[in-house]
Amino acid sequence: MAFQKAVKGTILIGGGALATVLGLSQFTHYRRKQVNLAYVEAAGCITEPVNREPPSREAQLLTLENTSEFDILVIGGGATGCGCALDAVTRGLKTALVERDDFSSGTSSRSTKLIHGGVRYLQKAIMKLDIEQYRMVKEALHERANLLEIAPHLSSPLPIMLPIYKWWQLPYYWVGIKLYDLVAGSNCLKSSYVLSKSRALEHFPMLQKDKLVGAIVYYDGQHNDARMNLAIALTAARYGAATANYMEVVSLLKKTDPQTGKECVSGARCKDVLTGQEFDVRAKCVINATGPFTDSVRKMDDKNTADICQPSAGVHIVMPGYYSPESMGLLDPATSDGRVIFFLPWEKMTIAGTTDTPTDITHHPIPSEEDINFILNEVRNYLSCDVEVRRGDVLAAWSGIRPLVTDPKSADTQSISRNHVVDVSDSGLITIAGGKWTTYRSMAEDTIDAAIKVHNLKAGPSRTVGLFLQGGKDWSPTLYIRLVQDYGLESEVAQHLAATYGDKAFEVAKMASVTGKRWPIVGVRLVSEFPYIEAEVKYGIKEYACTAVDMISRRTRLAFLNVQAAEEALPRIVELMGRELNWDDYKKEEELETAKKFLYYEMGYKSRSEQLTDRSEISLLPSDIDRYKKRFHKFDADQKGFITIVDVQRVLESINVQMDENTLHEILNEVDLNKNGQVELNEFLQLMSAIQKGRVSGSRLAILMKTAEENLDRRVVIPVDRSCGGL
Repeated sequence: MAFQKAVKGTILIGGGALATVLGLSQFTHYRRKQVNLAYVEAAGCITEPVNREPPSREAQLLTLENTSEFDILVIGGGATGCGCALDAVTRGLKTALVERDDFSSGTSSRSTKLIHGGVRYLQKAIMKLDIEQYRMVKEALHERANLLEIAPHLSSPLPIMLPIYKWWQLPYYWVGIKLYDLVAGSNCLKSSYVLSKSRALEHFPMLQKDKLVGAIVYYDGQHNDARMNLAIALTAARYGAATANYMEVVSLLKKTDPQTGKECVSGARCKDVLTGQEFDVRAKCVINATGPFTDSVRKMDDKNTADICQPSAGVHIVMPGYYSPESMGLLDPATSDGRVIFFLPWEKMTIAGTTDTPTDITHHPIPSEEDINFILNEVRNYLSCDVEVRRGDVLAAWSGIRPLVTDPKSADTQSISRNHVVDVSDSGLITIAGGKWTTYRSMAEDTIDAAIKVHNLKAGPSRTVGLFLQGGKDWSPTLYIRLVQDYGLESEVAQHLAATYGDKAFEVAKMASVTGKRWPIVGVRLVSEFPYIEAEVKYGIKEYACTAVDMISRRTRLAFLNVQAAEEALPRIVELMGRELNWDDYKKEEELETAKKFLYYEMGYKSRSEQLTDRSEISLLPSDIDRYKKRFHKFDADQKGFITIVDVQRVLESINVQMDENTLHEILNEVDLNKNGQVELNEFLQLMSAIQKGRVSGSRLAILMKTAEENLDRRVVIPVDRSCGGL
C-alpha cells in the first residue's frame, strides 16, 4: 500500500513547479500591472529556465493562490525540499513549495559546510562488511562531484589533514583513505597523500608537534551551505516553480477518492506569516520535507502516527582565521568521547565542530556553553602549546538539529536509519526524512520518483544531474577581475561577490553605491572587516529576503562569522531594507530587536555576555592587581573609583588623539557591567581577569588603556579597532 525506500537523505517539504495560472480574468488591470505572474504550461521536461529572473514573492503568492491544482506541493524550504521542487519542475510537473520561515533557516544553514562522502561511514562499512554503508558512501561521492560541478562559485575542493601520532595508525588510516579515493573512482577530487612530520608542520604550523609521526591528506568538498540552498530555490523558481518563504502550512487538505472511497491528501491550507492571509493550495501530491519537524506534518495527516524523527544537536563554533591555514582543514577522527571533530578554514575564518547530542525539537536551537567548551578542549589537544586557545576567540556559535530517523516500515522501529527514508502514508502523503546535505539531489530524485509512481503523474526521469544552479553557468575563477576593472570594486569585495553570486555578481555590482573615495570607486562596506557591501542588501530582497535576520544570516553570512560585526551592521541593514520595503519606524525597531535576539540566543552572543558579568570572579595575583590599578588611575586622576567618557577623552587629548563620543560610549559600554554609564575599578579588574583566563579577547577598552599607559609620553596614535571581536 505504501511506497517505501531507504536511502540517504534530508527532510524537506516544499513546492516548486510549472505554474499554469488560471482564472486571472477576475483580477483588476491594476493588479496585473503590479505583479508579473509566473505563467508556465506543464508540457514536457523543461530544458531552459522559463524566467530570466526569479519572480517576486508577491507574484509567487498570487500563483500559489490562483492555480487550481499543482502536481506537486512541497512543504519545507531546506536543501531537500528545494531539491524536490527543482527535480519536479524540471521534469515538467506543475510544482509549488512553501516554507514556514526563510529558505535554509533551519538545519541546512547550520552544517559543517562540507560536501563529503563520509570517511567514517566507509570505515564502518569495511569493519562491519556493511554493503549498505558502502553504497551510501559511493552515492555521496557521486553527489559530491555533481555539486562541485553545478555550483562551482559556491563550492570547491578542500584538502583535509589527518594528523598521525602513533606509528601503527599510519598504515591503518592510509589504507582507509586510499579506499576512499578508490570508491570515488572517476569522481575522486585529487589523490590523497602522506606527509612527513616536517612537511605536515609546514602545511599546518599551528599543529601539536609532540609525538607527531606524520599526516595523511585527503580531499573533500566545501561550500557556503545557506547560499547553496538559496541557489537551489532560486533555480527552481526560474524554471517555473511557485516557491514562497514565510508560508506556514496550517493544515492538510483531504478529499475522498471516488474509486477507493479513501481519504487522500489533496493540498494544504497555507498562511502568509508576514500578513496573516490564508488560502488553500491544492495539489495531486504533497511532499513532507521538513527535517526535524517531519513528525508534526505527519501528525496533521494522521494524529495517531508514531514519531520517526530522533533529533540530535550539532554545535559549531567560529574562530579567527589565524587558528588554521587558509587552505587546509583538520580532522580529529577520535575525540575524547568518540566523536569526530572537523577544524576547517571557511570564509577566511576557522570553523570547528560538531557535537552530537540528543535534543528537543525547537525552531530556535541554542548552542550550550558545555558544547562550546568541549569543542575548544578538543581543539587544544591538536594545536601547539604556543597557540593559546581562548574562549574569548569564539566569534560565533550555533546549534543545528540533525533529523535522524527510524524506518517506519522496518521490523526494528527503534534503530536509526543510516540512509534517508521515503515513506508514503495511507492517504498519500509522501515524507522524505533523514540523510545529509551532500545527497540532497539524490534524495529529491527518489522522492519525486515515488510521487510519480504513487500518484500516477506523467513525467520523465530526473534531469538534475549536471543542471547548473543559479550563478554557476557562466562563472569562472577570473570573473572577479572583470568586476574590479569594470566597476572599480576592491579586489577582496569582487572576489566575495563572484564567490557568492557567480555570474549574477554583475547585477550586484551595478547596484553598488559610489564611495566618494579615489579607490574603491564603488562598494560601501556594511562593516569594515568583511567584504559585504550595502548593494547586497538591496539585491537580497530580490532573493526573497523579508527580514533583517534573513539578511545577516543567509543572504550574507555575517551572523555565522562574527556576531559583534553582525550587530554593528544591523542598524544600516535595517535602514536599507526599510527603504526598499517601506517599513515604518515601528517595523524598523521591531526588526532590529528581533535580529538582536537572534544573535543573542541562536548565534552565541548570550554565551559571550556570560563570560564577563558583574558576578565574574577576580582571579589575579596581587602584583597584577597593583599593576592594573595604576593603569586605571591614569584615567581616574581624581580618584573617584570609576571612569567616564570625559576621563577617557581627557587622556586621549593629552596625547593628541581624537575620537568621537559615540565610539567612546560603545567602548565603555562593553565593560560597563551594571549599565550605569561608568566603568568602576572592580569592573575593570573583572575585565582584566577574564582576559587573562582567555574568556574575553579583543576588548577595545583594555587595548586603549594599555596603549595609553605605554605611550603617554611618546604621543603616538592609539589603535582602538575591534580586535577579532571575540566572544
